[in-house]
Amino acid sequence: MSVLIRPKLAAFTTLTIVAALALSACGGSTKDASGSASKGPFNTSPEQSRYGAPKVASIAAEVPAAIRSRGTLEIGNSKGSTAPLTFFATDNKTLIGVETDMAYAIASVFGLKVHYNPVSFEQIFVGLDSGKYDVGVSNITVTELRKQKYDMATYRKDAQAFEAKKGTTWRVTGPKDVAGKTIAVPTGTSEEKALLDWSAQNVKAGRKPINVKYYQDESACYLALQSGHIDAYLHPNPEAQYHAKTSGRTQVVGGIIGDGEHLQGLIAATTKKNNGLGKPLNDAINYLIKKGVYRKILARWGLTSDGVNTSQLNPPGLPIDKK
Repeated sequence: MSVLIRPKLAAFTTLTIVAALALSACGGSTKDASGSASKGPFNTSPEQSRYGAPKVASIAAEVPAAIRSRGTLEIGNSKGSTAPLTFFATDNKTLIGVETDMAYAIASVFGLKVHYNPVSFEQIFVGLDSGKYDVGVSNITVTELRKQKYDMATYRKDAQAFEAKKGTTWRVTGPKDVAGKTIAVPTGTSEEKALLDWSAQNVKAGRKPINVKYYQDESACYLALQSGHIDAYLHPNPEAQYHAKTSGRTQVVGGIIGDGEHLQGLIAATTKKNNGLGKPLNDAINYLIKKGVYRKILARWGLTSDGVNTSQLNPPGLPIDKK
């Protein structure tokens, strides 16, 4: 049973900078797949046959010499807990998911072996700061705060989805579609901020506000959804898509991109600023996009809607006052 409460960003001070970097949106979820890891159209066995690419000499040469000589790309990623991002296979020890697949593919372009280091989300940044990990590949949202300390090469949209009961006929394309609806959302997240913004827009336009609900655990949230006590659950799109496909009881009826109004949120491979790895990460991801490997990875986990056409290095991120 997983806890939905996610703390708000800590104050921007020397003592809390690591916590603030770690608690930004869509990064530190500890939700599981509601027991559905072995169901549906996904391969959740330890035998993954991950997609990769032959070593690209020109890109591999950009990788810092210390990493090339070591022969491994040290990846910091969250402990296996959130399908289809990073979670444990049916053997309960092999890390699988779209994030582990992306890390594997990037390392293959570099001609390196990938080594996963599953830790708590905030420890990824500690490891990047110390040089213990080369790259964080763990659903890390680009924010202006993070860009002060890290180089970030994007590889996926940061999208949130409205998950509703199977058979629901209404769709969400904007604030008016959820006016008067009862929507569950995790507290202290970008999803909550976007939903509250939409509710305020509805009130300003003379429509009913959104009835926002919070649940202490995901099981209770899904029970409320099935019983009709809530109309939808707004949470990260990858989790919503995976749950809908594996449970067979829900469906995605729409979503919110980024901060819900002005900025497209993006997920990025993250490395310590100015350590020489930012550009090769960016080039490797663009190579994977060009060769079609990237799309195969997303399709494998049902996330083609979250794909990007090109990887950007340090694009505009969510403002510091965003989650």
